[in-house]
Amino acid sequence: MDQKEFARRRKQLMHMMGQDAIAILPTNPVRPRNRDVDYPFRPDSDFFYLTGFPEPEAVAVLVPGRPHGEYLLFCRDRDLEKETWNGRRAGLEGAVERFGADDAFPIGDIDDILPGLLESHERVFYTMGATPDFDQRVIGWVNRIRSQSRAGKQTPDEFVSLEHFVHDMRLYKSRAEVKVMRQAANIAARAHKRAMQACRPGMMEYELEAEYLHEFRRAGGEPAYPSIVGGGENACVLHYTENNAELNGGDLVLIDAGVEHQCYASDITRCFPVNGRFSKAQRAIYELVLDAQLAAIEEVYPGNNWNAPHDAAVKVITRGLVKLGLLKGRTPSLVKEQAFRKFYMHRTGHWLGMDVHDVGEYKVGDEWRVLEPGMVLTVEPGIYIAARSKGVARKWWNIGVRIEDDVLVTRAGYDVLSKNVPKTVEEIEALMAS
Repeated sequence: MDQKEFARRRKQLMHMMGQDAIAILPTNPVRPRNRDVDYPFRPDSDFFYLTGFPEPEAVAVLVPGRPHGEYLLFCRDRDLEKETWNGRRAGLEGAVERFGADDAFPIGDIDDILPGLLESHERVFYTMGATPDFDQRVIGWVNRIRSQSRAGKQTPDEFVSLEHFVHDMRLYKSRAEVKVMRQAANIAARAHKRAMQACRPGMMEYELEAEYLHEFRRAGGEPAYPSIVGGGENACVLHYTENNAELNGGDLVLIDAGVEHQCYASDITRCFPVNGRFSKAQRAIYELVLDAQLAAIEEVYPGNNWNAPHDAAVKVITRGLVKLGLLKGRTPSLVKEQAFRKFYMHRTGHWLGMDVHDVGEYKVGDEWRVLEPGMVLTVEPGIYIAARSKGVARKWWNIGVRIEDDVLVTRAGYDVLSKNVPKTVEEIEALMAS
């Protein structure tokens, strides 16, 4: 993503902060996986959103109106020996030249420099509680200033949660962000189609997962979250991630898998028959979920509220379950009683962006948030019928179906970013037979 995009975001945030303010934003630390191996590093989303800086051990500082530069970056200095072992660093010059910092300082000097910046500002924008270790450092800097009050040093009057402002910014995607998210959806789409064509009875779930990993990595991406590959009864476990069972002919397999591309996530779920052909019962449930998803997507448009897609999906699913004999009663009463939760126990979507369950409030006060252009959400109704469910005929057992797409709110309505993944019965069966 062009550095101008990150500069625009910083300018917007500093405008909201006003004068006499300073923002402090650390990135994630490197985390150990086991004795001498670390997890692959991934920057903090808020930090990366404002800087585009991909390295650990870094802190961004924004100081609106500062004559000597408003954007300061504390980061690792160049170290030839360490870079030989662990990879190249941008260093202080790279932080300025490649990542747009007005000035850069060694991360080891932050304790000497930052208190002096803090003491001259009334408001500190910092998200307390997100990184407890760093919280203690911030508190230590403030206490150091307080201890020098007799020398005329003044502590900031106010601490403001930075995430409140940044998360509201992140909710509205720019053209550049939408472009990257569309690319992420297309990478995941190729992976879902590859898996449909590769699936055969007798495969292991992890073998099918490998088809996704292949497609993600060849595009330079990583899984946005642990992939769910659940065949048969495992499809009825909402967050199933063991992925170690055999795929049996006659079962459906549910795959919830998305790629992270340039720190933006896609999140797509598809279900298909292991042997390539839906049974009559599987098709009935699948097409009911698909009808619910299509009805929910139609409710995605500017001015409608966040909950409208969920309400639409619930009505279609409840009505369909009555028609199939899985629920008994009148649809309005069953919806009011939430009788559908026996088979559909989650919400119909969530915000999507840099995080797979992205930031942003779902309510403003007591009211559901109004959808606006630039917001991106998932639409993912489902039905899950576990074996031996009380009062449920055996033909429905172990059918778990979820259909999920990534949907952008546009000025005219909606745009399904993940539309390149087949989802009708006919499309899926044709692709699996090819």
